[in-house]
Amino acid sequence: MDERPDLAAMLYPLVRVLIAAETPILAAHDVSMWGYSVLTALDETPVRTQAALAEAIGADKSRIIGTLDELQSAALIERMPDPDDRRVRLLSITAKGRRVRRAVRKSIRAYEEELLGTLPVADREAFVRSLRALQQ
Repeated sequence: MDERPDLAAMLYPLVRVLIAAETPILAAHDVSMWGYSVLTALDETPVRTQAALAEAIGADKSRIIGTLDELQSAALIERMPDPDDRRVRLLSITAKGRRVRRAVRKSIRAYEEELLGTLPVADREAFVRSLRALQQ
């Protein structure tokens, strides 16, 4: 029997390293991890309800209100009433929000490429392909 550690035990140190690397990048752009998640979701699907957004990023819809307030104050997102249901708010990313999100992503990807560059090309491609397959 293979006595390898559990997957979570193997992934957790890597996740800690990735979060530690992303934290200063996010801070440099004055955005939180949740804020970046919101901007990413809105950049991929430009208009969403708060409920749909919360579901897409795996957050409780009441928990992200503070994040949405911060993003709106920074002019990174817009919230407007749904014309079909005034109780519902529609969210959209602004041009500034898109620029911030893409700048953060570019810096994160540069770090990831540096980290992945320590692996042989075939292993790097297999690792990323495996992660994608496990997310489905």
